[in-house]
Amino acid sequence: DVTLFVYFRCTQHCIMKILLLLFTVFLLSATISRVATGSWNVVLAGNIGMCAMLFLTAFGHFYYPKGMEMMMPGFIPFKKELVFITGIIELLAGIGLLFPQYRYLTGILLIIFFIMILPANIHAAVNHIDFQKATTDGSGVSYLWFRLPMQVLLIAWVWFFSIRRW
Repeated sequence: DVTLFVYFRCTQHCIMKILLLLFTVFLLSATISRVATGSWNVVLAGNIGMCAMLFLTAFGHFYYPKGMEMMMPGFIPFKKELVFITGIIELLAGIGLLFPQYRYLTGILLIIFFIMILPANIHAAVNHIDFQKATTDGSGVSYLWFRLPMQVLLIAWVWFFSIRRW
């Protein structure tokens, strides 16, 4: 639904909305688990939350491909294809987190993925890329004050809920 993407306009406010989605889905999933089974299944809830966040961010790759292309440094070839591939990777990773037999490997690959996309986020901030409008009038380097801690949180979240042995 296009309305969903309009609501989740990505500036610094988008980061807060993405994190709100992550934590809300986590809390709802944990609560539903508690009511349904009598125990708090925080591991599953954490992975459902990350899955929801990944699905939201993945759809941005298909809805804003031109702006996403602009986020990548000039030396990277096949930008359009990479935008779609990374969107598919996010969708597959979200699904992989839901299955215990794939969760550990998915978690490791997702952390590697989060580290690998960080240069594109830095490049976009330094060059004031607004990926939704595909322009260079974005918020700039101040965006990194929000994005970098969020990236660390996402990596820690995946490690805690997907890789860490319970």
